[in-house]
Amino acid sequence: MNKKKGLFLIALVIVLVIGGAYLLYNKLGSNLTPNQLVGNPDAVSSQSKPDASGTSSSAASSEASDPASSTTEEPQKAPDFTVYDADGNEVKLSDYFGKPIVLNFWSSRCGPCKMEMPDFNEAYKELGDSVQFLMVNMTDSSWDTKETASKFISSEGYEFPVLFDTDQSAARAYGVYSLPTTYFIDANGIPAAYANSAINRDLLEQGIGMILPKE
Repeated sequence: MNKKKGLFLIALVIVLVIGGAYLLYNKLGSNLTPNQLVGNPDAVSSQSKPDASGTSSSAASSEASDPASSTTEEPQKAPDFTVYDADGNEVKLSDYFGKPIVLNFWSSRCGPCKMEMPDFNEAYKELGDSVQFLMVNMTDSSWDTKETASKFISSEGYEFPVLFDTDQSAARAYGVYSLPTTYFIDANGIPAAYANSAINRDLLEQGIGMILPKE
C-alpha cells in the first residue's frame, strides 16, 4: 500500500511540474511573439529600472502621466557603447549618429537570427547609402567567437557591416536578454522602435520607415 501511495505521489508531482512548465512557457512565449515591433523603446526598457532615489521608473511614469505634474522632457538618445570591427578597431554607436541606424544583435548559433539575415542583407544593399546597418555579434568567446561569426558571414556572402561585442559593452548597454534583438534609431540618435524577436521583411521596412527623414 505504501509503495502504491509513493508511486502515486511521484506521478502527481510529475504532472504538476509538467503543467507548471507548460503554463510558464505560454506566459513567457506570449511576450516573445515573432514579428512584433514595439514603439518608444526608451519607455519600455526603463519600466523596471530604479532611479537614483530607488523609485522605479514605472512609478515615475505614472506620475508623469498626471497633467498637473508632467513636464516636457528631451528625448533620450540611444545608449552608447564600444564594439570592434573585423580589424579590431574600436567603434562607438555614437560614431554613426547623423544617419538613421538599424542596430541588430545576433549570434551565429541563433537560428532565428539566421532566418532574418537575408532580409537585412537585401535591405542593406538597397538602403546602405541612406541607412546605417550595424550587425553586432554577441562575441563572448563561449557562445560565439569572432572566428565562428566571421566564417558564417563569409559563407553566406552577407555584405552588411558586422561588429563584435567582445567586451559585452553593447549587451550591457541595451540589456540584451534574447536574440535576435533589433533597434531602429533615427538620425538624431533617438530610438524609435525595437523588436525582441526575429522580424520579417515587412516589419523591417516598417521600422526603417519610422527613422527615415520625413519629406
